[in-house]
This record gives sequence, C-alpha cells and structure tokens, in this order.
Amino acid sequence: MPTIPANASQLLFICSQNRWRSLTAERLFDNHPTYEARSAGTEPGARVRVTAGNLGWADVVFVMERKHADILRQKFPEALTGKPVINLRIPDKFQFLDAVLQDLLRERLAEYLTP
Repeated sequence: MPTIPANASQLLFICSQNRWRSLTAERLFDNHPTYEARSAGTEPGARVRVTAGNLGWADVVFVMERKHADILRQKFPEALTGKPVINLRIPDKFQFLDAVLQDLLRERLAEYLTP
C-alpha cells in the first residue's frame, strides 16, 4: 500500500472524462476542514484535462482505474516523482453523485485518509 505523507492536504482525483467518478470524489471534499480536492480526466474530451500543473499541485493522486495511473506515468513521469498514486479500483459504471459511488469512495478513501 502506498504511503501518504502525514501532512498531505491536497488531493487530486483522476478518471477518464472528469464528469462522474473523479468529480464526485472532488465534491465529497467541498468545505472539508483538512483536505482540498480537485479532479481531472485523462481523455481529450475530459471536462478538465489533467496537466503537469494539476499533478504538481497535489500531495497525493487518486486514480479510479489502473489505466489512469499508466497514462499519468507515461505522460507526466517527472510531475509524479515521489508522489503517491493510489488506484481506488472504481469501475466506470456510476453517474455523477450516485449514492453507491459516494459510499464506495468513502470506503476506499478511509484506508488512506483520516476523516
């Protein structure tokens, strides 16, 4: 399991289109006292497309699927140096703010983040 720095407060969530999964994850942290979250997508048509700047801002990067981590490592190896990239293993079968998706995100993130 990747180690997250104790002072990590800036979280970046990545999926393909940045419309459902990663955007839902970002919304879970709206007005959170400890964490600030952003989201982006790996595909050309993404709502917000991931950049080296996004990755540089983040203390930790959460991806929804392994393919997202693979794309990031291929396109942005320098921006990811020393940065934990964690695969949440959440398939692309949920709509934005789906209750099941929110529960799944909370469950998977609890392994890495303190509330």
